[in-house]
Amino acid sequence: MPDFIANMEPHWAWLSLGVLLAAAEIVAPGFFLIWVGAAAVVTGVIAWVVPLSIPFQLGIFAVLAFVALYGGRRWLKANPITTTDPHLNQRGGRLVGEVLTVTKAIEDGRGRAKVGDGEWPVRGPDVAEGTKVRVVSADGGVLVVEPA
Repeated sequence: MPDFIANMEPHWAWLSLGVLLAAAEIVAPGFFLIWVGAAAVVTGVIAWVVPLSIPFQLGIFAVLAFVALYGGRRWLKANPITTTDPHLNQRGGRLVGEVLTVTKAIEDGRGRAKVGDGEWPVRGPDVAEGTKVRVVSADGGVLVVEPA
């Protein structure tokens, strides 16, 4: 083990852990690690101000992590994160209302239609190739259409 790690004061280890957990939250967002990181930083500050044994520091960290996670969950429940785009990551949902051209005739309720520079599977009443259809909903990766 490198000397700088072996001789590291415990409060620097806590502060470093807190910063690493905050950075990990940026890389793998889930709104969990930030609370544990905050508990580590507060434990580091307490250990810096008041010299405490390692087991006592671990106990403080455990209590602070629990309180931070519980408080964070309650805060998020009271203040939910809302999006301005309800169809974010739902490409089919974004296409509702669009008028498309059928590229493969809809027969027995199934066909294909041109969307942008590609084709999507569609479901709807039987129509001939070249017919304009309007997207009324999306069912997974299949667009539900009706004649426009």
